[in-house]
Order: sequence, then structure tokens, then C-alpha cells
Amino acid sequence: MQIWKIQPTFKDYVWGGTKLKERYHAETDKEIVGEVWALSCHPDGPNTILNGEYAGQELKTVLEDKTLWGTRAQSFERFPILTKLLDAKQHLSIQVHPDDELGWELEKEYGKTEAWYVLEADEGAFLYYGLNQDMTEDEFRASIENNTLCDYLNKVYVKKGDTLFVGAGTIHALCAGAVIIEVQQNSNTTYRIYDHGRVGADGKPRELHIDKSVKASNLNKVVPNTKPAGEPVEKDGAVVTLIAECKYFVQELYEVKEKAIIPLGEDSFRNLIAVCGNGTLVADGVEYEIKQGESYFVPAQKGEITVLGNVEVMVSRV
Repeated sequence: MQIWKIQPTFKDYVWGGTKLKERYHAETDKEIVGEVWALSCHPDGPNTILNGEYAGQELKTVLEDKTLWGTRAQSFERFPILTKLLDAKQHLSIQVHPDDELGWELEKEYGKTEAWYVLEADEGAFLYYGLNQDMTEDEFRASIENNTLCDYLNKVYVKKGDTLFVGAGTIHALCAGAVIIEVQQNSNTTYRIYDHGRVGADGKPRELHIDKSVKASNLNKVVPNTKPAGEPVEKDGAVVTLIAECKYFVQELYEVKEKAIIPLGEDSFRNLIAVCGNGTLVADGVEYEIKQGESYFVPAQKGEITVLGNVEVMVSRV
């Protein structure tokens, strides 16, 4: 059975912190880590395979063989998902992602729908998510120009276990004090609307994308929902919760106390990330240690993986 440990890609964005290094095994010389790209075939941050017959090769090169994706993924032109861990020491910019049609028109890259699961949240931590009232394009532009945009956004206070489904077009921002795991479309197109007056590493204000944001943004009122897509179900030794499900991806949390089974299938690959605790993955009698924050890729195939330990594993697929 093929199961590959992934060498992630690290991003030292200006808003990042040190929690991913301290608690999620982000082993890098970078002083701060805003994002860990735990599963990425994107050219802006491709991963490397660490074990097995493809050790040392880039994941995106190996996955040019689409049979490894599974039957449900065959309709995608490019490998469909990207998964990340994010640590916000500062507020991220207020931003939006385009849908597939607009993303392709403007960037020659498909859109970006994503889902967030909160791993940690300091007391008082919140996220911005969608408008709290309908706005016209003129009102939207005016709120950006006079620095009042945040007044028109839903301020969602969060705790561990909360979720948000961020469809393309939803104005949003991860804010200071939150650590999340995110599954998203395999896209890196982000339109920055407002950046809190911040400057980048070069000492200059970071670029804003106002005109593109106006085209991409849903300017209708949004009602936030921080509940997962499904109720927890006991299954094969684990408590399994459907976190998010859409045409682009499925995200499930497996809470394991001692021993549980994660089923595989020819329908889709699986990406396994330990989001709390440490454990052992057993496949065909071979053991693979998995520590909090570490990522494994399992190509589409029949079989199952046994999980040992007191560990929570996020499983992403299509």
C-alpha cells in the first residue's frame, strides 16, 4: 500500500506567528510561519515526498498520473485541493477569492472556495466573515476609501472546533489569536481589499486589488454558521464529524482515543493531517509515526489505515 509522508512548504507572511513551529512540528529556519502548506501541488509552494519509491520527488510531478487521484477527481483539470495550517499573530488582510469563471478570466487560475476548522483560539479571538448588510458597489468602495469596511463585516468570535465554509466571493479575514486548518481549491488567487494600514517586509504598503475585489465579492448580507456540516458519528473506533462538503472537497475529523479505522477507496485520494495529539498510522503492517501538524498523502486505492493513539486526524478528499 502506498502512503507518503509530505514535506510541507512554509510561508513567513508578515502576519504570522510561532505557534506552528512550537506545537505543530513546522521545522524551518524561518522566524515566523504564517502558513504551512501541508498538501500542495501548486507552483507557488509545491511539496516533496519524504518516503517510499518517490522519496525526494515533488508531489505535483508524481501526481501527473491522474489515476492516483481516484475516480471522483478525474473531472478536474488540475489536482483539486490544497490544505494548510494557518497561525495569525496579527489580523490578515480583509480579502476575497474569485469563483472559477472570474478567476480564469482574470488570472487564468480557477477560483478558491475553502473551509476552516479552528484548532486554537485565544480568548476574544474572532474572524471576519461576510457582510452584515447588503451593500451597493458604490457603498462598498466608499467603505474601503474611508476605512470603515470592518464596520460592515460580521465579527465572528470563535473557539476550538468551530468551522466556517468560505465560498468563493465571501469577504473574510482570519484574525489575531486563531490557528486553523484549511482545505481549499488548488488556487492561490487572493484579492486584498483592506490591510489595516500595514506595510510589508519591504516597508511599503502591500498592494490592494480594489477593482478585482468589487467584481469578485458577494455584496449581499451573509449569516455566519460555525457548526460543522454533519453531526458526530461513532464509526470503526473513532468519532467522525463531517466538517465540510462541497463539489470541490470533503473534510472529515476523526477523533481517536485508542484505535480506529480510516477507510480508503478508489473514489479518491486521502490527505491525513494530525491536528491534535500524536499517533501511529498502520498500513499493510507498516507503521508510520504521525505527529501533530504532520501530513500524509494516500493515493486512491482499496484498503484501510489503522490509527493508534490519542489523536485527532483531519481527512480531506474529493
